[in-house]
Amino acid sequence: MSGILMRASNVTAVYAADTGQDVPAVDNVTLEVPEGQILGLAGESGCGKTTLGNALAMIANPPLYVIAGKMAIDDHEIDLSTLAAGADQAHRPYRGATVSLLPQGAMNAISPTLRIRDLVVDVMRAHDKQTTKEDALDRASDRLKMLEMPTRVLDQYAHQLSGGMKQRMVTVVSTLLNPALLIADEPTSALDVSSQKALIEMLLAMVERKIMRGVIFITHDLPVLSMVTDRLAIMYAGKIVEAGPTEELVNHARHPYTSALLSSVLDPTEETRTKHVLGIPGSPPNLGNPPTGCRFHPRCSFAMPECSLKEPQFLHERDHSVACWWANDHAFETVPTEVNQA
Repeated sequence: MSGILMRASNVTAVYAADTGQDVPAVDNVTLEVPEGQILGLAGESGCGKTTLGNALAMIANPPLYVIAGKMAIDDHEIDLSTLAAGADQAHRPYRGATVSLLPQGAMNAISPTLRIRDLVVDVMRAHDKQTTKEDALDRASDRLKMLEMPTRVLDQYAHQLSGGMKQRMVTVVSTLLNPALLIADEPTSALDVSSQKALIEMLLAMVERKIMRGVIFITHDLPVLSMVTDRLAIMYAGKIVEAGPTEELVNHARHPYTSALLSSVLDPTEETRTKHVLGIPGSPPNLGNPPTGCRFHPRCSFAMPECSLKEPQFLHERDHSVACWWANDHAFETVPTEVNQA
């Protein structure tokens, strides 16, 4: 695992449905985060990004169950399965300190009955009883300054903060323990442009200073991912379909879904006014009954007969991996955008 901070192997997570049939939201996913890098995780709503983040953060709660998967990080190998006896207690030492989650939906993430300062102290002392109140508040104050927030917010309650301030405060709390890996789920979604910039600069600075040694950045905002991440992983219908260096994926997409996803958003470049933006035809599949073979084939302009018959295996090309039958037949070729948009 030289140069790899975290490697998750064969992670499968399901939701228990009223019908009695489990719905696999994450299906046999393997993912790596290199030391000192930010990995972007992108895909349409419902593809399993947040579920995967929760599984890796070891906070899956019913009806979500992680039924398989292991995570190797900092010389620890952690069984992610929540069905294992005593799994919750086994995971507790790693949550927050080794892997921390910056959750989606900051509006509901802060206790309404505690002042922010009391929450900060509680979080720090939950993992280290020897932490003093002064040390905890000093660290929180440093984080607030990085996010260009006044330290007086430590004396306030959640209802006294705006939505953007809540989001940034949750970022502070999520990074208090200097986790090896931070999983940031839609961290910029509730922020204005200037606050987004401050939050992104804080995350980059913390990785550069090795306060954190890696980040998984989950978002729909592909232009943001293009600017802040070192690598991208593209997720579709519960599976990773392509992964590699960000610049490589953005400029040389090897999977038709990646190409279609990139073509469906505007990015802040000189070509923005002339770019033809198209939606992806069709809808994501029902994960309770996904298509056979490649799950994207019903929506794919490049689908071939074998796409509906057999699931493609990962093809590794240097530092770029893709699971696609078209890519298998067109080594190192970029998906033709003009055909994809036809």
